[in-house]
Amino acid sequence: MGLQHTSLETREADAEAEIAFWALLGFTRVEPPGTLASRATWVQAPDGTQIHLLYTDDPVVLPRGHVAVVAPAPFADTIAALQAAGHAPEPRAEYWGVPRSYVRTPAGHLVEVMAGPPTG
Repeated sequence: MGLQHTSLETREADAEAEIAFWALLGFTRVEPPGTLASRATWVQAPDGTQIHLLYTDDPVVLPRGHVAVVAPAPFADTIAALQAAGHAPEPRAEYWGVPRSYVRTPAGHLVEVMAGPPTG
């Protein structure tokens, strides 16, 4: 069993920029159930993993924590799409035999983009 969802805080005014960022990583917007729609925006990867973007006036960005995702397209294409959209992926040392980069969402959350999942 894998991770089903995680939550990240954002200002409601920044939600559309966050949705556009996550779309570059293969996530699409899904509707939260019931009254949660007024408090959050959700995005979902093809495997069902969700990111819940919780609205708050003073979002907290973890100083060291991050979300890690496997690039949905060839890794180089994903990195190029992030760069073209104005994000600045930072190449990192290869772990598990695959390239990876760090990039920040519009709200400032750190995301590790990997060419493949961890092994071993």
